[in-house]
Amino acid sequence: MWKQFIGKLSWKSMKSSSGSGGSPPAPLSSPRDNGASPRENGATGKPNVSPRSPAAGAGAGAEVRSREDAFVQKVNICCAVYDFSDRGKDSPEKERKRQMLMSLVDCIGAAEEPLTETMIAACVRMFAANLFRVFPPKVRSGTSASETEEDEPFFDPSWYHLQVVYEFLLRFVTSPLVDAKVARKYVDSPFVSKLLDLFDSDDPRERDCLKTILHRIYGKFMGNRPFIRKAVSNIFYRFVFETDHHNGIAELLEVFGSVISGFAKPLKEEHKLFLWKALIPLHKPKSMGVYLPQLTYCITQFIDKEPKLAGTVIRGLLKYWPVTNSQKEMMFLGELEEVLELTDMAEFQKCMVPLFRKIASCLNSSHFQVAERALFLWNNEHLFDMISQNRQVILPIIYPALERNTRWHWNQSVLNVTMNVRKMFRDMDERLLQACHDNFQEEEEKRAVTEERRRLMWEQLERSAARGYHQPTTIAADASSFPAPSSSARLVSLTVT
Repeated sequence: MWKQFIGKLSWKSMKSSSGSGGSPPAPLSSPRDNGASPRENGATGKPNVSPRSPAAGAGAGAEVRSREDAFVQKVNICCAVYDFSDRGKDSPEKERKRQMLMSLVDCIGAAEEPLTETMIAACVRMFAANLFRVFPPKVRSGTSASETEEDEPFFDPSWYHLQVVYEFLLRFVTSPLVDAKVARKYVDSPFVSKLLDLFDSDDPRERDCLKTILHRIYGKFMGNRPFIRKAVSNIFYRFVFETDHHNGIAELLEVFGSVISGFAKPLKEEHKLFLWKALIPLHKPKSMGVYLPQLTYCITQFIDKEPKLAGTVIRGLLKYWPVTNSQKEMMFLGELEEVLELTDMAEFQKCMVPLFRKIASCLNSSHFQVAERALFLWNNEHLFDMISQNRQVILPIIYPALERNTRWHWNQSVLNVTMNVRKMFRDMDERLLQACHDNFQEEEEKRAVTEERRRLMWEQLERSAARGYHQPTTIAADASSFPAPSSSARLVSLTVT
């Protein structure tokens, strides 16, 4: 009977229930309301303030306890966990619990008095009971990550129930009536760690709610910020170097995009290590395309905060540059262009030699989209300006690739764009272009001579091997075929010990 009574109890009835009738309680933060004003007493001097009687204080305390007990009882009822795999099982109890959760959401939204520590502890206990769970093992086929990106998303059958719990948690975290100092005792490191584990959920709706809640927790509970950064770094490490699968990398990066934008200048060494050890290795997995926009935003935020990090990012991209994955190589070229737009001349000059060696290899790619995407870098005005100022170093590196494209590339579009890039360099510095052309001709002649010598050598070896196969040599060879030792040669006797 008491459960049904508590289930029907509303927030207004909890506020108005007191030992002295239906009068509203006095606010806890306004002690001046206990006395009447001078105008109400008909006096012109000091107000006649009478102290609160013991009976009134006892009534207020009983009212607070009554509100607290009713709230905690409703929260405790919501701690019951049901099996949602079978919709017909325990349907009345599930619906009653859902209605109770919705009433709690309304209660915390319409509250006017701060939540006590007992109420906060009960709420956190209820969140843990409903949300923290072990996901079933993932059964994945042998298909690659790029093929599984377009699969139908998984929708949790218990979402219509979990959605209310997440709404309650969001209201709880953002409510000004929840004291952060008190709530931090319960929203501690173990709670946040288990909350981060939920980002691996297969349901995109749950990950979206977790993204918003984690961002609000990071903003409200400042003491948890170092732990959150470290825990998210560990998630990235396990994803890159161990599991190679995680559903919530994009959502976590989206949260950290706004976190990085709030970093103070100059950046701490801890934040720079997070860039080098956590963010840049995320270019390694095959499923990078799922979270590439969020990753690029985080990296560009770092460069915007400290331009000297551009060289670090470029070296990291070259370290993880794909070798056989053409689609991923195009993603790298797109991200590289965004990074180079934020790179100043000093950092560009530090890494331009290895960078354009890699770009030259992309220009000669047999995949026409990779070659075309690399050639389109010259359409970027900022990059073209830096190339033109450093053409004495860059043009000798990439000219052989351009010349090979004009002679042997199979795609007509790549051929046309290559001719346009050559024309840009000709207009920029015709003498340098001619010198690079002459040098390329000399190198090609040397390479042709070397190739011909190698071909003749292999032919001779093949003929020798054929003669030796058909005419095997005897064991006793003619002694005259061996050269005689020099008369001045010193004879050394072997000593057996």
